[in-house]
Amino acid sequence: MKKFSESGNLAGASILSAIAASLCCIAPVLALISGAGGIASSFSWLEPARPFLLGITTLVLSFAWYQKLKPSRRLSGHEEIQCACEEDGKHPFMQTKKFLGIVTVFAFIMMAFPYYGHLFYPKAEKQASFDTKNSIQEVKFNISGMTCSSCAEHIKHEVSKLSGILKTNASYEHGNAIVEFDTLKTNITEITNAINSTGYSVTDQK
Repeated sequence: MKKFSESGNLAGASILSAIAASLCCIAPVLALISGAGGIASSFSWLEPARPFLLGITTLVLSFAWYQKLKPSRRLSGHEEIQCACEEDGKHPFMQTKKFLGIVTVFAFIMMAFPYYGHLFYPKAEKQASFDTKNSIQEVKFNISGMTCSSCAEHIKHEVSKLSGILKTNASYEHGNAIVEFDTLKTNITEITNAINSTGYSVTDQK
């Protein structure tokens, strides 16, 4: 039973490390769902540790599967009886191969979150402007704290709520958001406040 207990503990550790690896990208989605925009950047400090956490998750899962699948040694009649008990499926579900399989799938889904997190954000409806072209302005906001596409989508989502926003392109790779808007309906200060409300910070605009 010790082998199954150890694999259960390893499964739990792999879940925690997998979630931690993508927490900086999960937080913006949680902020969107809960309406607490300020928490979006709370875990951005974990981004530099992401490769390390991904490695830990992979190693822990690999070791858990090794522990689960390696043949049991049978050196005595007593141990043979123990092995037979382990194979007959009478151990807790959380210590079974099926549970470890579920944990493995969940862990990989969590580790891949930065690549599909943006899908949780509704597409912003384009706002038409009926004023003259003279009132249209495009400004680039330099932003600190973004680490993945979820961060960029969170900013786009908040900015799009403002009246007069014509187009918003946010990029975590470049650390900025380019916003085209109608100056008769909104202004740089309102856009800056909308961005800052997500928990990320506007450092400059031009």
